Amino acid sequence: MQEDFHYYATYCAAYLAGYSHRESLDICYSAQLVDECTVTFLEKIKAPKAAATTQSQMELMNVVTDIIGLQNVTRIWSSFHFLPYDLYAKLPRRPRRYLNKYRLVCGPNGSLVRDTVVLGKGKGTQAAGIAMHVLADTWAHSYFAGTPSNVINNTNAFFYEILEENGVRIERKVKFNHNPATADDVEKGIYTNSIHQEKENSIMNLGHGRAGHFPDYSFARYKYLPAYGEYEIVEKDNQEDYYKAFMQMVQALRYLRGEEEDFSVSSYAEDIVLPYKEEIKNIISKRQVNACSDWKAFGEKLSGEPIEKFDINKYQKEYTEASKEEKDKTFLGKFVTASMAQKSMVTNKIFKSGNMLAGFSIEYDSKHFKGIKDFKRLIEYQRKDKEND
Repeated sequence: MQEDFHYYATYCAAYLAGYSHRESLDICYSAQLVDECTVTFLEKIKAPKAAATTQSQMELMNVVTDIIGLQNVTRIWSSFHFLPYDLYAKLPRRPRRYLNKYRLVCGPNGSLVRDTVVLGKGKGTQAAGIAMHVLADTWAHSYFAGTPSNVINNTNAFFYEILEENGVRIERKVKFNHNPATADDVEKGIYTNSIHQEKENSIMNLGHGRAGHFPDYSFARYKYLPAYGEYEIVEKDNQEDYYKAFMQMVQALRYLRGEEEDFSVSSYAEDIVLPYKEEIKNIISKRQVNACSDWKAFGEKLSGEPIEKFDINKYQKEYTEASKEEKDKTFLGKFVTASMAQKSMVTNKIFKSGNMLAGFSIEYDSKHFKGIKDFKRLIEYQRKDKEND
């Protein structure tokens, strides 16, 4: 997904869930910050690099694809953008090395979605925003994995966009090019993707890079052959999935706000969203690469308040000028802690499943690694969670 959904649509979901205008802005800011919080950004503000939630193109270009480098990539992308659906998925006659990658394939309504939302309970707007980013991406990024893998994430020439003209279904072959300077052409069905690399662990084979930004567009409806699919065609309808994602965000945010006693997967705030269904579906189905203005207008109509643009610099001064003792209490300090907790939780779940692709993990609360600065922060975070139970 892109800024239009992570920022503006998340604002709309938060407001419908009962949050105030100010709270909704903080939640959607945190959701969008997940796509901006690189190591480069963290170094600039002198924050822990372990809090990185994404990697810039330049950072990815410089990744050394040894075991350590690949584990770091997997920790970031599987924790925040390609949350695994089933870490214990079974496939007959598959080697362990293949299964470990297959088990990182993303999908909505897996157990880790609930774990992500519950982790954010009582942790403020920053944790809520991170959870909404992760939840939303499970719908857009289905069938792809947050680890470099040619055998999992590759696509081939069988990739068709599904259109409808005068009530008739039309399948148009998608044309991919590899020039990042070329804008996607929605009308002609030409989209930019990564260059095919047969090397299994090439960074070009991370996530949905082989399908470019196309899976991020809410209007996209397509069918293709996943590299791992044994010639079984997958058909994806983002128009339906994005609407479900929106309803699920409202439901999850109601839980985080205390309006619902529990959050379970496959639960959606259908009744709350229903009065706006036609308007939301019109935004989602509109063929455009950027729906920010439409979601912004919808959000401002809901709240009657102006929605400011996302500004990466907004909270930096507060964080950089805070004393060492006060940094964790700032907006970015709370985001840093929440992001580290999310990454730690997902990494630990992957590790406990017997999968080493995200590296070694410990249960910091039970092991009490108090000599490590970052673990001190997470232990306190865990303690607050127990106090809220």
